[in-house]
Amino acid sequence: MHDFVGQTAIVTGGTRGIGKGIAESFLKAGARVIVTYSSNDAAAAQFKQDNSEFAENIDIQKCDVSKYADVEKFFEHIDKQYEGFEILVNNAGIRKDAVLAMMRESEWHDVLNVNLSGIFYMSKFAVMSLMQRRYGRIINITSPSGKFGFEGQANYAAAKAGIVALTKSLAKEVARRGITVNCVSPGFIATDLIQDLPDELRGSYIAQIPLKRFGKPEEVAACVLFLASQEASYVTGSTVEVTGGL
Repeated sequence: MHDFVGQTAIVTGGTRGIGKGIAESFLKAGARVIVTYSSNDAAAAQFKQDNSEFAENIDIQKCDVSKYADVEKFFEHIDKQYEGFEILVNNAGIRKDAVLAMMRESEWHDVLNVNLSGIFYMSKFAVMSLMQRRYGRIINITSPSGKFGFEGQANYAAAKAGIVALTKSLAKEVARRGITVNCVSPGFIATDLIQDLPDELRGSYIAQIPLKRFGKPEEVAACVLFLASQEASYVTGSTVEVTGGL
């Protein structure tokens, strides 16, 4: 178990799925956690209820990471309410699958705007704060889709591949300031994001996984917490896969 007492972590898309698992793991490790969500007020309320024992360390903020103005407003809140933060986990993401020939222009841009531009916006403001502290951890959630490509996910794969490239570039830019930037690449994790998969496709994916099961959010969180820890001070510009061997 890592000790994050006295540290503050920001987790985007932190009220559901993998993000919730990450946020809850930070809370259990003693961190103050600021979670963002875009629209699901019910899920945000449920997150707060599920973690009532950590109420003093939870701050839930509505923020659409695909909108620059929303992100700017979010960091203004951070500057006013807190002395700073140490950790940013860029987890927010969406899927709008379709074969490329049938993909709507809006489906392409919506996925790129949230999954890639959102990380640019969040990281831009985060870096300006973290550089002053000369310490920080940024962890970006990518996907094997960006490495292998999956049918019907040209938009999602393009965004996730872009995250890896962004991470490598940013890691070089901020290394001298004591900031590390890494990716975690979860495989098929049992969350709402993949609940709509047809049974046939679900079975096909499981057949490709050597461990023969989907992963759990807390298994991804364990990797994120390591990269966010001081023990990971010599790991940067890297992508750690949590895929069951996919």
